[in-house]
Amino acid sequence: MSRVLLRSLAALVLLAVAGLIGWRVLAPAEVLSPAATPYPSASVSTAQVTGRTNMAPLIVDESLRVYAAKRQVRADGPVDAKSVNTARWSLRRWPAEVSGVVASGSTVISRWSDGRLIAVDGRTGKELWTVATGPDAPGYDGHRTGASVVWAPVDLWVGGEFVLVREGQRLSAYGVSSGARGWSVEVPAACTDGFTTTSGQYVCASGAYAISTGAAVTSYGNQPLTCAVGRSMCAGSVPGDTPPGTQLLGVSRGRLVVLTAERHLQVIRGGAVVADFPLAVGSEKLDWKPGRWQVTDDWVAIERLTADGPADPEAPEHYLTVDTVIIASLR
Repeated sequence: MSRVLLRSLAALVLLAVAGLIGWRVLAPAEVLSPAATPYPSASVSTAQVTGRTNMAPLIVDESLRVYAAKRQVRADGPVDAKSVNTARWSLRRWPAEVSGVVASGSTVISRWSDGRLIAVDGRTGKELWTVATGPDAPGYDGHRTGASVVWAPVDLWVGGEFVLVREGQRLSAYGVSSGARGWSVEVPAACTDGFTTTSGQYVCASGAYAISTGAAVTSYGNQPLTCAVGRSMCAGSVPGDTPPGTQLLGVSRGRLVVLTAERHLQVIRGGAVVADFPLAVGSEKLDWKPGRWQVTDDWVAIERLTADGPADPEAPEHYLTVDTVIIASLR
């Protein structure tokens, strides 16, 4: 009897240990590792290709590169590093997935599939605030590079002093500095394909709203020609005409940034080309097509796709190379 009892007790102990291990592994968790190194600064001072990365970086404060994986947001630098560097700071969560990432100044704001918004000081990697916005958000849809999550997040925008979140037909604004909800309005079901403007509006297919108050306003009426990133801080006009045969990527310090058919990057000021160079490293081919991209005052980053490759981002030959994102200085 004693041997049977000992065996039963041993089985119960093993079961309890296994349960504890399973709980520790599967329980919701959040780990924020702040920065332990000085804030990075770039050394390149001329317009040129500076490096390649295997993931799409959200360029923040002209100094930091922020990447989004399925359950992690991390940052490295400087922007002109030739490849991905060791993370300066990182935020990991489980089991929630990264839904989207935006930035305002040096503040990095991530939205997660459990509906939570988390703001991190990009300079220090320390949490500034966190808020539960309500219903669950879309899960991670960044595929291999994370480009859609950092350069075109779904239902997540920045504008003025607010970060905007759409949940179904509810559009809400949270303060970038505090996370406090500024306003929340019901929008029509037709209010899709929205974007924020440099003039302080949120514009969608059915109307427009003031970013500062949420009040309905008269739309500025134009489709955006350029946006700071994704569908945020967009403008309906640019300084000058885009040269024939080129693709407008954005505006940098009053200059047009365009991509030529030969996959050269051109910077144009007042109609004159002030910089022109191929977007390639070494002997890389120039027969690619652009995926998503970001243009800032000092930088451009472009996701390069195989010209005649499969449309499926999960297909092996969808991306041009392993380090398929190319980064260049516009200085």
